[in-house]
Amino acid sequence: MDKLGKWSNIGVLFTVVLVFLSFQVAWSKGWDGVVVTQADFQALSALKHELVDPRGVLRSWNDSGVGACSGWVGIKCVNGQVIAIQLPWKGLGGRISEKIGQFQALRKLSLHDNALAGPVPTSLGFLPNLRGVYLFNNRLSGSVPASIGRCPLLQTLDLSNNQLSGTIPPSLAQSTRLYRLNLSFNAISGSIPVSFTQSPSLIFLALQHNNLSGSVPDSWGSKVARNTSYKLQFLTLDHNLLSGKIPVSLSKLSLLQQINLSHNHISGTIPDELGSLSKLLVLDFSDNAINGSFPSSFSNLTALSTLNLGNNILDNHIPDGISGLKNLSVLNLNNNKFTGQIPAAIANISGLTVLDLSKNNFSGEIPDSLDTLTNLTSFNVSYNNLSGLVPSLLSKKYNSSAFVGNLELCGYSPSTPCPSPPPQSLPSQQGTSRPHHRKLSAKDIILIAAGALSVILLLLCCVLLCCLIKKKVSSKPKNGKASGAAASSTRAAKQSPSGGAAETEPGGETGGKLVHFDGPFVFTADDLLCATAEIMGKSTYGTAYKATLEDGNQVAVKRLREKITKGQKEFEHEVAELGKIRHPSILALRAYYLGPKGEKLLVYDYMSNGSLSSFLHARGPETAIDWATRMSIAMGITRGLCFLHTKENIIHGNLTSSNILLDEKNNPRIGDVGLSRLMTSAGNTNVIATAGTLGYRAPELSKLKNASTKTDIYSLGVIILELLTGKSPSEATDGLDLAAWVASIVKEEWTNEVFDVELMRDAPNIGEELLNTLKLALHCVDPSPAARPETQQVLEKLEEIKPEIAATVNPGCSGDEEKVGDEE
Repeated sequence: MDKLGKWSNIGVLFTVVLVFLSFQVAWSKGWDGVVVTQADFQALSALKHELVDPRGVLRSWNDSGVGACSGWVGIKCVNGQVIAIQLPWKGLGGRISEKIGQFQALRKLSLHDNALAGPVPTSLGFLPNLRGVYLFNNRLSGSVPASIGRCPLLQTLDLSNNQLSGTIPPSLAQSTRLYRLNLSFNAISGSIPVSFTQSPSLIFLALQHNNLSGSVPDSWGSKVARNTSYKLQFLTLDHNLLSGKIPVSLSKLSLLQQINLSHNHISGTIPDELGSLSKLLVLDFSDNAINGSFPSSFSNLTALSTLNLGNNILDNHIPDGISGLKNLSVLNLNNNKFTGQIPAAIANISGLTVLDLSKNNFSGEIPDSLDTLTNLTSFNVSYNNLSGLVPSLLSKKYNSSAFVGNLELCGYSPSTPCPSPPPQSLPSQQGTSRPHHRKLSAKDIILIAAGALSVILLLLCCVLLCCLIKKKVSSKPKNGKASGAAASSTRAAKQSPSGGAAETEPGGETGGKLVHFDGPFVFTADDLLCATAEIMGKSTYGTAYKATLEDGNQVAVKRLREKITKGQKEFEHEVAELGKIRHPSILALRAYYLGPKGEKLLVYDYMSNGSLSSFLHARGPETAIDWATRMSIAMGITRGLCFLHTKENIIHGNLTSSNILLDEKNNPRIGDVGLSRLMTSAGNTNVIATAGTLGYRAPELSKLKNASTKTDIYSLGVIILELLTGKSPSEATDGLDLAAWVASIVKEEWTNEVFDVELMRDAPNIGEELLNTLKLALHCVDPSPAARPETQQVLEKLEEIKPEIAATVNPGCSGDEEKVGDEE
């Protein structure tokens, strides 16, 4: 063989050897290019050995470690070292192995929302690169390891909603980068370490719902370096056993947005210095033993949205300067000892939704100016010393429970009429002798009162007689014979040739036109117009009333704004179609009335439990809403919306929790269905703009101006988020709308901060359902319309998440449960 052939064979052999060696290297490293280190493999094996895995989530952890960095679920590596273990919501039980201290490169440990028991590993303190520990919503016990304070890069430690006890180690503040600490909902005792008050990095400190005692330290920000502001923004210490006074040093926390010290044993006065906290959004000192006056400096808290000082022993007057709190939404001062008059200046806080001044010593009249607070959903001034006539709108909007306990207050219910004013005597003429006047005896007073009552009864009788005569006249046609619906409230009116509606043209002074669709009872136009009305709310479409008819039946009436509705002919055509819609989750339109001067009234079934918005956001702390109820409401809304989209080809266009009504069993009914068809284009533009300010508007509507099924889906997603979080979309959270805020929290793996506290208490049992519903809601509010699901898909997913609720009704979008029947 020549030299060239020899070198050729050697080259082939060398190539084969290289290929073989490269395969050996690849096999030794694993196909991702890096094999996990021996120490980390041993630690992973130990971790799996002590975990209980009923769902088989860790079945991929089954080889010699070659694929640990590429195929093992929940594991992330860099250069063969484990940097992240992420296994939340996996149903894992057992314990966390102390071998976890061997992961020298570990940055993130996320095992939240499982069923882990046993202690928090002390060996976590051996991890020099550890940045985030997320072990919330488990069953961990024992104390918080002091060793964790030795982690120099630690940023987040969340051990909330476990069964931890013992005290809080002061060493946690040694982690100079720690900005988020959450130990809430445990059984931790002892005092709050003073070291926390000197941490330059803490932004979020949540220690609520524990057994902490002693006083709140009064050294906040005292040792922060010059020209360095203390960063704390959220301080929640409520539901503990804390005592002592409110620390004056809290006023040094210039970035503070939320303080909650409620449900403790704190006493003393409120420091006037707190009025300097210009960024404060929420201030809750309720359910303590705080005394003294309402600080005048609080008028400087212009960003404040919630002020809760209820259940204390505060006294003196409320200063008029309270009107400076322009952004206030909730004002609760109940069960204190406030005196003086209710400041009329409160009416300047136009965005107020909750005002509770009950159980105090307020005197004088309720200011008429409070009638202008149109956004109020909850109002209470009961059990004070108030007197005089209740302002008209307040008396119509709220029942007697909001006013009881004020012996000299009148006009808020039929049983509390205001007395007639006494007749004034003429002044005696100058120069004539004055006759002797004796004081009125008890007998005289009784006779005068009886006379006044007789006059009132006589007037009422006259009014009633006039109404009866008017009704009798209107029920007779010109030929003197009884006609259809006007003849009797229990018999249906004459059928109309257009769509089976019952039509009444009342005579007498009423005029106008009343058209009935099917319904549980029939009434005349006079019955409707003479009904007792109570304002329930106002919207861009018009004003909603609760109307009580003469026979005691109740209906909901919406008076449409005349300037934004279509002309009569087009209006009647559209409303006739809307009157045919029947579905268990749609609020039924039972009739409409066209007045002689152009007024337009729509008559619906009355829902006794009000709106979903009030149900969620205006209830007292003693009223809890369980997960099953929330899911049942979500399914009902989705089923109704699906029916509109697929069976009726109707886009709602203004879906909010305020127009979801609840019956006596909390079954939802979608209101305002099809009202966009009755409005002019300008009117619908106003509705879309209003929906945007409330946080329900899809982002594309700002440009397109036309609603679609996908914009309805966005609004539905916001409502589902509302049910999950318990937060109102109209309240900006960290400067974001509800959808953006939830997305940002989930991205940071602070998922437990998203859900309503009421739901978190049962998280071990419903954790997976909560997460899947949250994913679905975020899918619905995707910024891209094309990425959002259809209503049928949303409904199927909800029924899959909670099949036991879906089984109680006919699944799908069908409206067969309720049919429109012909009247007899």
